[in-house]
Amino acid sequence: MSSDNIIPFEQPKSDSRFPGTLMKSDLVEKASEIVSDPLVLINMVSKRVRQLNSGRSPLIPTRPSMGAADIALTEIIEGKIRLVATPPAEA
Repeated sequence: MSSDNIIPFEQPKSDSRFPGTLMKSDLVEKASEIVSDPLVLINMVSKRVRQLNSGRSPLIPTRPSMGAADIALTEIIEGKIRLVATPPAEA
């Protein structure tokens, strides 16, 4: 493969107020014990990360090494945010 075929990959700069590292696998494992459906867990974390990045305050004490996803996962583990079933809308 020639160097002409190599395209450097640069990650976009994060707009996060919480620029920590990637999610920690131990937090993912603990949160998955609480929210067993991986798709639901992903959606919960994603929504909470968007909230945190748009200015919402964390519900837990944070450290500078924590990223927004770590904060969201820890909030799930500590029961600060939960999945609540909503009744279906009536037509």
